[in-house]
Order: sequence, then C-alpha cells, then structure tokens
Amino acid sequence: MAGNCNLKDIDVVILCGGLGKRLRSIAKDIPKPMVKIGRQPLLDTIIHYMADFGCRRFILCLGYKANLIKSYYTDNDSMRGLNIVFSYEKTPLGTGGAVKNAKRLIRSNPFIVLNGDSFRKFNLAHFLKFHQQKKSLVTILLKKVTNGREYGEVKVDKSSRIISFNEKNSAVKNCLINAGVYIFNKKTFSLMPSASRYSLELDFFPRMSKKKIFGYIYRGYFIDIGTPDRYIKAKKYLLNYG
Repeated sequence: MAGNCNLKDIDVVILCGGLGKRLRSIAKDIPKPMVKIGRQPLLDTIIHYMADFGCRRFILCLGYKANLIKSYYTDNDSMRGLNIVFSYEKTPLGTGGAVKNAKRLIRSNPFIVLNGDSFRKFNLAHFLKFHQQKKSLVTILLKKVTNGREYGEVKVDKSSRIISFNEKNSAVKNCLINAGVYIFNKKTFSLMPSASRYSLELDFFPRMSKKKIFGYIYRGYFIDIGTPDRYIKAKKYLLNYG
C-alpha cells in the first residue's frame, strides 16, 4: 500500500542518462554521475547515502555511456546487499521520459526519483513521512538559497502545497529551489505527458502545480556537479563528508 511503504521496500530511481556537456572539460567522455570525488564516483556516494536509510533497490536510468555504468555496477563488491537494476534509453528521453521508461521496473508505491549528478544531505525518513501525511501525488525536496539565478524558484503556500514554478531569473533572491529529489505516487504515471521525451522540471511539474504536489523544505547540504566550478565545490565538501 502507498501509505505504508517502508524505506527498505522503496525503489530509488536515479537519473544517470544526461550528456553532461558543461562538465566535459573534467568528465571527458564519462557520464557525470561517474565523475570521481576522491576514490569513488559521485553515484557511489549517492547510493550509499540512500542505502544508509535502508533503501535496497536502485533503478539506474542509463543513456550516455550506459555500458560504462552497467559494467561498473555489475558484481561490484561495494554494492553487496543492494539490488541494482538498469533501465536503458536508446535516445535521450529527458528527465520525465526516463522515469516513464522505467515504469515497468518500478515495484513500490510510492517510489523515489533523484538526479544522479547532485548530492543533498537530508533526512529521507522525514521526507517520506511528510509525503505520506500529505497524501501527496508528488513531493519535491526544496532547498532555501540566497540566489536562485541558476535554478529557478519554487513557491509554496502555507500548507506546503506547491503553487508555482518560475524559470531561472537573475533577479530571484532568497527563494526555494528544486533540490532534485522526488517522491512519486504511481498514480502520477497517468498524469504524465503522452510524449516519450519530456522534462519533469519544465513539462510536468508546472502543470501539476496547485494540485496534490507538495514541497518539503530541508536545511542540509546541496550541490550539483553540472559545471566545473560546482564540481570543485562538491569535491571540497564531499571529501570531508562523513
């Protein structure tokens, strides 16, 4: 049942299929989630962080250099006790298309979706409890920032229901941003665009605003490695993260 899902039973869908063009000077010809922070890929850090909360089944949505990621996680000793499943896209499907493409592999209701090129330090158990209490269709992890220029702004009402998504704007200050982690109820598949390729952020979430889509605000760390500057910041933090 959707309301009784425990973290050990919940599927974690990780979006790993992007081209990562802006990070090409560092990533060279490997997918962004596989860029190393210290001795291990960022994707390892993400999986282990989620596993620390009890998650055991991970669905990796693969596109660019899919075989490189698959070969790394096949019979990987550091992943013992975890079930790693692969979802393939033959052509780029966008963040939304990748989730819809993985539908047949998703067992749990609800399920978690997150970006594989960013790291956030938050309490997953609290996040899930919030989602269940709100009886939400989609719950988005939100982060307060002083400058939303590179991320855009998300607005919520007093009940934490999301009422609007605003595009990236240099004038946006002291706002909430999408931190790239979501909890989906399976009912959302019937509300997704009919197109096979689409963006969660641009094509799906905005049309869901003012419906049963809520934002959970957290105060922990957030950074993505989408650009060389952000990668350097992430590296400094994660090498000291324990």
